[in-house]
Amino acid sequence: MASSDRPAVASGADVGDALRRRNVPGAQPAAAQQQQPQPEEQKKEKKGPSILQVFDEWEWVIAPVIFTALAFFTRLYKIGLSNIVTWDEAHFGKFGSHYLKREFYFDVHARKLLVGLSGWLAGYNGSFEFKSGETYPAEVNYTFMRQFNAFWGAVCVPMAYWTAKELHFKRPTVWLVTLMVLCENSYTTISRFILLDSMLLFGTVATTLCWAKFHNQRKNPFEPEWFFWLFMTGLSIGFVCSVKLVGLFVTALVGLYTIEDLWNKFGDTKMPWSELAAHFFARVVGLIILPFLIYLLSFAIHFAVLTNSGPGDAQMPSLFQANLRGTSVGRDSPLEVAYGSLVTIKNMGYGGGLLHSHVQTYPEGSTQQQVTCYHHKDANNNWFFYPNRHDVPYDPNAPPRFIGNGDVVRLLHAQTGRNLHSHTIPAPITKSQWEVSGYGNLTVGDDKDHWQIEVVKDTASRDYSRIRTLTTAFRLRHKVLGCYLRAGNVNLPQWGFKQIEVTCTKDNNPRDKYTHWNIEQHTNEKLPPGNPSLYKSPFFQDFIHLNVAMMTSNNALVPDPDKQDDLASKWWQWPILHVGLRMCSWDDKVVKYFLLGNPAVYWGSTASLVVFGGLVAWYLIRWQRGYRELSASDLDQIHYAGVYPAVGWFLHYLPFIIMARVTYVHHYYPALYFAILTFGFLADWFLRNRGKVTQTAVFGVLYAVVIGLYIYFIPICFGMTGPNKKYRYMKWFDNWRMSD
Repeated sequence: MASSDRPAVASGADVGDALRRRNVPGAQPAAAQQQQPQPEEQKKEKKGPSILQVFDEWEWVIAPVIFTALAFFTRLYKIGLSNIVTWDEAHFGKFGSHYLKREFYFDVHARKLLVGLSGWLAGYNGSFEFKSGETYPAEVNYTFMRQFNAFWGAVCVPMAYWTAKELHFKRPTVWLVTLMVLCENSYTTISRFILLDSMLLFGTVATTLCWAKFHNQRKNPFEPEWFFWLFMTGLSIGFVCSVKLVGLFVTALVGLYTIEDLWNKFGDTKMPWSELAAHFFARVVGLIILPFLIYLLSFAIHFAVLTNSGPGDAQMPSLFQANLRGTSVGRDSPLEVAYGSLVTIKNMGYGGGLLHSHVQTYPEGSTQQQVTCYHHKDANNNWFFYPNRHDVPYDPNAPPRFIGNGDVVRLLHAQTGRNLHSHTIPAPITKSQWEVSGYGNLTVGDDKDHWQIEVVKDTASRDYSRIRTLTTAFRLRHKVLGCYLRAGNVNLPQWGFKQIEVTCTKDNNPRDKYTHWNIEQHTNEKLPPGNPSLYKSPFFQDFIHLNVAMMTSNNALVPDPDKQDDLASKWWQWPILHVGLRMCSWDDKVVKYFLLGNPAVYWGSTASLVVFGGLVAWYLIRWQRGYRELSASDLDQIHYAGVYPAVGWFLHYLPFIIMARVTYVHHYYPALYFAILTFGFLADWFLRNRGKVTQTAVFGVLYAVVIGLYIYFIPICFGMTGPNKKYRYMKWFDNWRMSD
């Protein structure tokens, strides 16, 4: 006991001695002497924090600034080196010209507003035709237009940095993900031309960033920052869907997250119903209504700008065309149709064409004259209305007899004199429906030339006793067979000039728009001219019509067996970097660009998808066996930083496997971004608990490989000049056709 108390007494005595010690001038206590800073320490204090410490503290500012500067350098350097129209610049530049000339056009991606804006900002007047391989004239500032598009690709790099941070990756992983986006050769190349792909990538990356930001505000519902990122996510969705319909895939990713999030809140029995309803309402407004309004606004601007008649008129309803400046549709056309009227008949289905015939015959079936639908306007679209063979014959000198609902008529092809005819012979493609042909003439024929008019609606009048130019929608019912004249979206083979098949369908479906027709052009000297442009085409009707026509046309872009497309590729070739794409002529005198990815980025990200699937399976098996090695934060990290990027890749990749349309390597680029995020997750996950030396070594190797291969292949981005043989060193595989 004494021994245990002794140190305490001694310690107390020491303290007491110290307290009783006299203060001698010039003397300092030992403790004070120890606290006195030495000269070397004083120097260190004067020097302040080191550069590394400053960088560590301000990395969140310095790093994105550096990455952004590098992004703009790589996307803009020598961007105007090639002065020829390169690859799809011929496509998108042409449509940009239509905006500047305000000519209505049609395409599967109808809104190239930003391309048109780049031309307007560049002082371009829209006069250049953008023919592929043609040299840009001096008055077209193509360099500025390319720089405008490059901006969208460059800002994807800092957004990738911020997204990786929001996914809670460690700093080395954040840098790795950003470097993979920065040093992805295909992203660099695709951003340097007048294309939509850089804008699509921007929208995809921005939506992912805003979603991650919003997710990280989940513990602060209804706070200003929570609302801000919710609506920014909706804004990004509206933007990306307005650029291309591919934006629907990232919309689906956000939709899946929202469904899961609301389902979890629904399972929270402590949450009041009013709060749950507020969550639901906020997401409906922010993620459905707001994106739709932005999408709608893009079409409103599209229609407001394109007010002149142009090459895309025929894809739109006749009434819409009649309101375009410079159109011939409906101009001075008599309003009401009579026997003897010369007309063109427009199919009212989405993207429908004009009823058409020509001297060529069907190679099989009846072998009679072909009847088709055709979008281009020519004399073979003209038809005469004549009475049926049991009615009073047409007398050109008699007063006009008007045609109305229920009347049975004949349609006589103006160029060939054949009657519109149908019979019980299967149609050439759609075998379940009857063939429609041109048969007989004005005097030769039978009752199978007779069609009864059934008015569906009239935007100008409720009086169906007379059919009117542009405003009356009607169906043509075959009097003998009871079938209806129809023009779907089935194209005939080459013998039918790829025109739309016209059939007589046995189904009586009044809502089937492809059985609806209207009079577009009308000539009759006996009747006074009308003014159909007084009837305005409803915006929402035009909006729906154009969207369905766009999707229908997109699905119709199937590979042509009669034509070899050297640029097309298959879905399975993209993740393994099996092929690239020549963007221009391969002549030695031309600046050449080759669309190919960074092998490290492609192969690494593809492998990561397989490894991630194995990782998830591994943890599921162990969990089923009773192991509980993952904490709640670990599961949350796997869920949101791993599973959602993998699902994003799947959503952007699967549709191109399913769809039958022709595909190219650039269709993989949005999916590639999510594969890069998956790679980042795995790097972060496997190295998170490793020593600093191991992490430094592994990340150092990854950085070096990504940057090194990017620089190795950089000529394909900045432009290859001179003979092809100079670049043989980059041709690792025969499929990479860079040097031959």
